Amino acid sequence: MIEIKNIEFAYPGERKKKVFSDFTLKLEENKIYGLLGKNGTGKSTLLYLISGLLRVQKGVIKIDGIESKERNAEILSDIFIVPEEFDLPPVSLSTYVKMTAPFYPRFSEETLKNCLREFELPPTLNLDKLSMGQKKKVYMSFALAANTRYLLMDEPTNGLDIPSKSQFRKVVANSMGEDRIVIISTHQVHDVEPLLDQILIMTQNKMLMDTGVAEISERLAFELRAPSEMDSSVIYAEPSLHGNAAIVERSGGESETTINLELLFNAVSKGIISSERGEITINKNQ
Repeated sequence: MIEIKNIEFAYPGERKKKVFSDFTLKLEENKIYGLLGKNGTGKSTLLYLISGLLRVQKGVIKIDGIESKERNAEILSDIFIVPEEFDLPPVSLSTYVKMTAPFYPRFSEETLKNCLREFELPPTLNLDKLSMGQKKKVYMSFALAANTRYLLMDEPTNGLDIPSKSQFRKVVANSMGEDRIVIISTHQVHDVEPLLDQILIMTQNKMLMDTGVAEISERLAFELRAPSEMDSSVIYAEPSLHGNAAIVERSGGESETTINLELLFNAVSKGIISSERGEITINKNQ
């Protein structure tokens, strides 16, 4: 479990411009979280704080009861972060594995081979001869093979082509275990929609939404409606090429619909939909 309580954080020289102020969040096992927010709300910073790469100025972040700022070796061996931008050394993949895998006690060569196969990459690679997209696939394969309980990914689908995004979803889904927490911070919401169990929409000082996908699907429906169908049941809508993309409140007996994360994000950002302790509230007057 990850517990974040009343944290404050600002980068050096920007103390008056806090990234987080009195921010609280709890993350539970066996879930894939989608972390969403506007630019500058601190999504990447939050991942670095959880991993211990940055330290909070106030408040506390605990992983399995141990503060992340302590950089406890046992906890660090159970966390892997995939940043949006990274460099790999100019060595072969086998050499990289020999150098790095020992830091992760549950590292699985079999998982690495399976992930590389899904990404259509051979196991014999020179890391300095790969494209950016290929490097990302190799690094994510290693991250999944590390088999850590906590996997943090920042914009993991940036740089991937369309087939690779489908492959990404498959390898992540196949890697989930009952004790694992995966956090995916992204603006590319359509790339990860099918994976997510819990939606997190954040600002610097609070969560605007912390709600399960099942709860959202039970309460809300996402539809395309013609102009003549825009009645009082519509909570929020945006024009599209095929009519109006609309969020409506589900009534009994209706089938669940696929969540449109982009539409939901916009409705939450405008205050039309909110969430308190997972309970969805609709504010049509906003």
